[in-house]
Order: sequence, then structure tokens, then C-alpha cells
Amino acid sequence: MVKQDVAVVGVGLTKMGRRYDSNHSELAWEAIKELFDKTTIWIDDVDAVVYGTMDPFDGIASPERWDSSAYGIARGAGKPLVKVTTGGTTGMSIALSAYYHVASGLYDIVLAVGTQKVTEPVEAQEVLNIAVDPLFDRHTGVGAIAVGAIQASAYYFDYNKKIEEYMAIVASKNRLNALRNPYSHLKLKVTPEEALMAPYLIWPIKLLDSCPSSDGSVAVLMASDKVARKIFDSPAWVSAVDYISDTYWFCCNKGLSFWNSLAILARRLYRKAGISDPKKQIDVFELYDAFTIQEILEYEALGLANKGEGWKLLEEEATYPYGDYPVNPSGGVLSTNPVGVTGLWRFAEAALQVMDNAGAHQVPNVDIALAHAWGGALQFHALALLSRERKLC
Repeated sequence: MVKQDVAVVGVGLTKMGRRYDSNHSELAWEAIKELFDKTTIWIDDVDAVVYGTMDPFDGIASPERWDSSAYGIARGAGKPLVKVTTGGTTGMSIALSAYYHVASGLYDIVLAVGTQKVTEPVEAQEVLNIAVDPLFDRHTGVGAIAVGAIQASAYYFDYNKKIEEYMAIVASKNRLNALRNPYSHLKLKVTPEEALMAPYLIWPIKLLDSCPSSDGSVAVLMASDKVARKIFDSPAWVSAVDYISDTYWFCCNKGLSFWNSLAILARRLYRKAGISDPKKQIDVFELYDAFTIQEILEYEALGLANKGEGWKLLEEEATYPYGDYPVNPSGGVLSTNPVGVTGLWRFAEAALQVMDNAGAHQVPNVDIALAHAWGGALQFHALALLSRERKLC
């Protein structure tokens, strides 16, 4: 049971990309310092910290020990610290854990921090291959790209044999959105025609259908209703959160042309928040689109389009920043992917939209925003709704 309402009262971001200029702890400090420079409090006022990263990408044993000492949270301060790692959903798991630490009434101010250095391993796909079943799937070298390709090919055969053309539209839309976000990794002006001509990685996934490997850090400050407005006068209230998991045995995931587990989770979240029509009630969607096909699948699972018809939203330009359902005005995961931080960034971007603080990629009149992350071999999903008003219903 939620004992107190929770709000986001501060966000700190680093420039994302191949950050050879900073080590792990320096990236963490960069995000945290930006956060606290924008608020009226300092680290000493924080009650607890939730920290996360995808350790296999970092090449560092227990990076939370190094990072916590570097930014002064644990050293000499006696602050409780929780470490979270759940694959691609790690960032959103950080956010949800921090939320529950405050909502429970245990703490009033909790800092959520995620830091990732994907440039550390030789090849990220070799790390990603360990997410699948070791006996039945891993020997195939399935990796993340193959997972996206299987989803896209399933959609091709089940619903639309022109799906590559619509995936190219997503590639163009989100890369253009990223040009307005100073923190994004890839800065590309790409037309759908250019995206369609990119070389294949694994059919039907092309190079421009795929996300990059990024370094970066995100810090989000959450506070209880007792102190939130004392820290920031227009916070983003966390209206509802939820999480779901499925089998990681990839060969048993049937019906890959529709993301059923995400659809179940979305219905659960909407019931919690009193959302009866997401198309009318939610103003912005920050979705985890590691591959272009996934954004289209997410349209359908989240109730923005009927099954097999998500591509129609792209024909109507409904998911552009000026459309009826803006999706990834930040540029999304397709433009930046510091894996263990990405979900927290989706959460942070949704909060910034509600706080009217997203800068050049701000969507006008945002009252409610949704953030999403997926992880593992498609089996984890996390969702959060943030709102301008303390209560939705």
C-alpha cells in the first residue's frame, strides 16, 4: 500500500555517447552534480540511494562501490544504498525501486542513479547473448539484433510485408527528434528513403533500424508529498508503476508479432491509474525502441493501435512530436542506448515533459506521460505514468 505520494523533483543527465573522456564514477558525478545544481538541496539531504548498472558491460566488479565513494553518498555519510540490475529494464527498475522506497513511507528523499560504460567490453553483442537460455538458445549467438529481427520477420509474415518501409519511417522520425536533444548520442538527419537503403544486419533489421552502444549517466531525485514542493514547485507526480516478467526461454515465446506481456502490463497499469483511453489521456510516450520494429509493436501493446495496425500511425504522422500521440520526442533508444541506464532515461524524459522542462524537444501542454523499458530476451517490461496533477482520479 502506498503510504505517501511520490514526485520527481530533479533530473540530471550527462551527454551520452562514446565517453572516453570520463571513467565510470566521473560519469555518475556529472549527472548527480547537474541534478543538485538545479535544486535547492544537496547530497546531505538525501535519505537513501538506489543505484544500477548492467555490470557485464562495465568490466568493473561491483561498480556501485567505486561510484558511491566517488560522489560522496556512502563514504562517511552512512546513506543506505541499494544495487539493481535487471538487464535492459535496469534503469526503470532503479526508478521503481526508488519510488517504492519513498511511497512506503520509509524515506522522504531518495536519489536514483544509473551509470553505464558500454565502451568497456570488446563487443556488446557477446555480452547480450548471455541473456538467453544457455542450453537451447545461446549456442545460436542470438544476441539482441537477432531478437529484433525475429520480431520484425514475424510481423512481416503475420501482418504486413511492407513493414520495412514503416520501420524506416521510425528510424527517420526518432533520429530527427534526437537532433533537438543535446544529450543524445547519434545526431543524424536521415530520411525514410535513406534508412531503407541502409545495409542489413540481420534481415529485416538494417543498420539504421538499430540503436547504438552508448555511455552515460542519469540521476533522478524523488521526494514525498511532504517535501516535494519545497524542493521544486512544479514536480512530476508518479501516478502508477508496474512490472512484468515472462519466460527467458526464447524458443518458447510464441506470437512474436505481438508483445502480449507488455499488453497485459499496460492494462494493469491503466487500471491502477484510472486510464480508460490512453490515446486521449496520455500526452507523451517515452518507449524503449532498441529496434524500429519494437516501437510499432509497442504502439499496439499500449493500446494506441489495433493488433497488426501500428504502422498506420506512421502514415498518419500521429506519433511525431506534433501528432496526436507523440512518441520518443527525445530521440528514444534508437538514438541513444546506455543499456543499464536507458530505462531511467525514459523515466527522466517523461518527467521532464510533465515538468515542462524538456527544452527544445518539449511537447506543448503535457499533463500525463508514460515511460517504458524492456529487457532480457524480451521477457521483462516496466511501465510508469507521471502526471502534472498529484492525483489522476
